[in-house]
Amino acid sequence: MVHLETDIFIIGAGGSGMYAAIAAARNGAKVIIADKSMIGRGGATIMAQMTTAAALGDEEPDHWTMHLEDTLLAGRGLCNEELSSVLCKEAIDRIREMDDWKVGWARKNGKITGVGAPGHRKPRCVYVDFLNTGPAVAKCLRTQIVRNAEVTRISGLLITDVVVEDGVVVGAVGFNLADQTPVTIAAKAVIIAAGGLTRLYSRNSASANMNGDGYAMALRAGAELIDMEFPQFFPIGHLAPRLVGMDPIMWDPFRYKLGGRLRNAKGEEFVHEYGGQDEGKYLTTRDIISYAITKEEEAGRATSNGGVYLSFEHLLEEELRSAFGPVIDRLAANGIDLTKRPIEVAPIAHYHMGGIKVNSRMETSVLGLYAAGEAVGGANGANRLSGNALVEAFVFGERAGRFSAIYATGKQRGWSNKSGIRHLDSLNNLISCKHSDDPEHAELGQIWAELQNLMWQNVGVLRTGLKLKKTLLRLRSIRENLEEVTPAKGQAFNLTLQDWFDLRSGLLTAEAVTLSALNRTESRGAHQREDFTETKQSFERNQSISLDRNGSLNSRFVTSKNFSELKNAR
Repeated sequence: MVHLETDIFIIGAGGSGMYAAIAAARNGAKVIIADKSMIGRGGATIMAQMTTAAALGDEEPDHWTMHLEDTLLAGRGLCNEELSSVLCKEAIDRIREMDDWKVGWARKNGKITGVGAPGHRKPRCVYVDFLNTGPAVAKCLRTQIVRNAEVTRISGLLITDVVVEDGVVVGAVGFNLADQTPVTIAAKAVIIAAGGLTRLYSRNSASANMNGDGYAMALRAGAELIDMEFPQFFPIGHLAPRLVGMDPIMWDPFRYKLGGRLRNAKGEEFVHEYGGQDEGKYLTTRDIISYAITKEEEAGRATSNGGVYLSFEHLLEEELRSAFGPVIDRLAANGIDLTKRPIEVAPIAHYHMGGIKVNSRMETSVLGLYAAGEAVGGANGANRLSGNALVEAFVFGERAGRFSAIYATGKQRGWSNKSGIRHLDSLNNLISCKHSDDPEHAELGQIWAELQNLMWQNVGVLRTGLKLKKTLLRLRSIRENLEEVTPAKGQAFNLTLQDWFDLRSGLLTAEAVTLSALNRTESRGAHQREDFTETKQSFERNQSISLDRNGSLNSRFVTSKNFSELKNAR
């Protein structure tokens, strides 16, 4: 066994985790940041290709309260306005700071360029370029932590549990993926920055890391989750023809910048039939478009691949090249000529509005446990505004790092051998158990496939009580019997042990999503119930999820305090 000690331990090394490390270190803390992938190269940040929202006012006059108003409108009445305010106000500071770090924001006439995006009244979404904003951001933050002697980086370390003693976080337990060596980390504070849950859906835009680890760890540590019924489905994920080496969610800037037209199999524009005002504007929010496309499929007006057409045939090649340059050549290498034929698109699981319940200091209800980035719930309500994901990582990461370092100042580490013994015993028992042969190992993959299909079919864009109840019963059954499924033989680079723990987290998180969706008997934002189609004022409340001592999930509706005073702020 390997034992490590630090002031701040960060689980996850995407944008939020790396920003948390930077902030904690510059506030006097020693930091260990760990990821089951490679530092700065796993998770969602590096996969982001497009824009990030901040009311810089460089493109035209803007103010963070306008950004806030747009965020609250998109959130359909469920945003925690204190978190939303922090997000919109401090987005400006984080974008400027990263500009000082030479991230390379696109410029025009010496000022950072801002473009429009769905749901924004102002052109405030900044980018490096339309296909590489995420990689550029990840490289920038990775460079900052590499240069910081107070930050220790560990790749290939899977954290299984946060360790809590007498209601206070004292560290974490995990194992080295290369050889299954157990690892314990004593820490004064732990930050969960492990991203979202979109891997739970069979059709998704996520990396393999996004299976709800952070949410499940928070529940097992005693923290609460909030708004888990609100995964976001990106409405125009690429469906056909085959696209290699490019992001399936790349079409948004094409559509709203150039006027890409969404048409059903009959060639008809249709978004206006479902409450959107898309014709000639192309700025309808994601929840409405996802709903509209799914209803068109239900009505038999989908394409042969089950989606709708996105057409740019009304544009000249010169217009396309002027807007997107060499991207047009990359599409041509895939056999796609936008001037001659449409592409087919359909919703794809992309993001999660819900997550760990925190206050504005990113503190959970467990002393010493913090959260950051997509792991946090509340700021985006029932529907995230386009461009808010990356700045959420930057802003909440910085705050988690800063406030955890302040908390840790002067404290002693509380780790003792008994602190993590329960978690270590569980881990060692699984590592040393009688491993299955290949046919049994295949069961892990079969369970994953069943989980993803259940979530996509029954807890996806359109939901009913009957489907949700059926799914909830099946998820509980699988979770209760997971101990009977064992990893394959071998210790060196045996990734089936990771598969087992990923599945443990995925099942608990999926159950939290399904239970929350069942309890919300209305339609709101990304949560659409076919058996309860109206939005009800009585449900303008957040839903909190916790785990009891018996391992069962409990939910309750709570009223979130709203703290913003827009008129005074402006």
